[in-house]
Amino acid sequence: MSKTFCRTLAKKKVMSNDGMLIGTIKNITVDLTTGQVIDLIVKPDDTFKTDGYKMDGDKMLVPFEAVKDIKDYIVVDRYLLKRSG
Repeated sequence: MSKTFCRTLAKKKVMSNDGMLIGTIKNITVDLTTGQVIDLIVKPDDTFKTDGYKMDGDKMLVPFEAVKDIKDYIVVDRYLLKRSG
């Protein structure tokens, strides 16, 4: 995946690789030592069922390893997302 500036991620929609709208990115967590992105913090869409997913209060934690593409939407592998929950 090519380099992406954090500011370009602000308020992007997060979708699964099978076309399901997951939510909107609100923030990210980063390892300050390495600079690696750890998680995307996502506000789930009202239509997305969050059962079985890793949550922090009302926000979903999407491990960066599940991210497959960043363009108009952030595309994540829902299987990897569910497995980490």
